[in-house]
Amino acid sequence: MIRIQNLEKAVRAKAGFLYLLRQINLDIEEGEFLTIMGPSGAGKSTLLSILGLYDGAWEGEYFLFDQAVHKLAPKARAALNKRHVGFVFQQFHLLDDLTVAENLDIPLSYRNIRKSERQGLVADMLDRFGIVAKKDLFPSQLSGGQQQLVAVARALIAKPALLLADEPTGNLRTEQGREIMNLFEKLNGEGMTIVQVTHNETWAGYGHRIIRPRDG
Repeated sequence: MIRIQNLEKAVRAKAGFLYLLRQINLDIEEGEFLTIMGPSGAGKSTLLSILGLYDGAWEGEYFLFDQAVHKLAPKARAALNKRHVGFVFQQFHLLDDLTVAENLDIPLSYRNIRKSERQGLVADMLDRFGIVAKKDLFPSQLSGGQQQLVAVARALIAKPALLLADEPTGNLRTEQGREIMNLFEKLNGEGMTIVQVTHNETWAGYGHRIIRPRDG
């Protein structure tokens, strides 16, 4: 599903260029559950952002579903993201001016799904995550843990082929975190490819393999 060759990402610093990622070579098979672990500054979130097609400022080759991402224009890259990728952001990135239900509807609106069907999918997801009572609230009215649940629900609602999760349980209680990981495991068993970043050794163990970048 994913093939990365000689991927590098650098930013300009006072002393020249600072490499956030350097000489990354990585293959991810369809249906794999991959965990990325490592210290702060290792490049984990940067790599995830590139995999999710949110960051286009890098060098190297990236193939997703046999498409050469490194050759795509920004608009085509964004379309590929909307069609295939679900992303759980570490900082949630919920839209502040939309309710919980409206935030969940956003990924569905990118696909050719009737409004009545979208409403049913949103209702099902609200029920699955136990947040039905929060559907008309705005993100600022939610706790950090509640925002986390909404962010995970939003990433999953359109059943993406590729789920990328950056510390998806970071603001959740242990039992909530276990429920999310069990859900990920179930979805992976149904064929969803998952790449997660985590510091939690227990949650890391849900993956088929662990990679540990250091200093990019």
